[in-house]
Amino acid sequence: MYNELVAPYGITVSVGFALLNIDVQKGTPSTALGPKMGMESTSLSRVLKSMEKQGLIVREPNSNDRRSVMIKLTESGKEKRNHSRKAVLGFNEKVRESIGRDRAKEFFSTLEEITAVMQEFRSDEAR
Repeated sequence: MYNELVAPYGITVSVGFALLNIDVQKGTPSTALGPKMGMESTSLSRVLKSMEKQGLIVREPNSNDRRSVMIKLTESGKEKRNHSRKAVLGFNEKVRESIGRDRAKEFFSTLEEITAVMQEFRSDEAR
């Protein structure tokens, strides 16, 4: 569903999700982005490389920690982020209208819990 909504803007759900998780003003340390998105480092590296090629992000040294890199949005990245944000918010609002606010709240809460279980499962399997 989300892929269909953002495809006209030349992005995928993975790229859109990454854009939404990068701080618009300060950027986000690359080390914080993976856990925030629930992605493994190899998958995240692939997404970030693609985003960099598309001119959506730049990588800059992290002034607080020289071992990591800050991921910052370019103007194009900010524009695509707005498209992603509108798609997500629009869809979420449509869900709320269709099933009611309380059920939608429970639905999204359940999705968050399932995501947490998946991340825990992945961690357990990696050991």
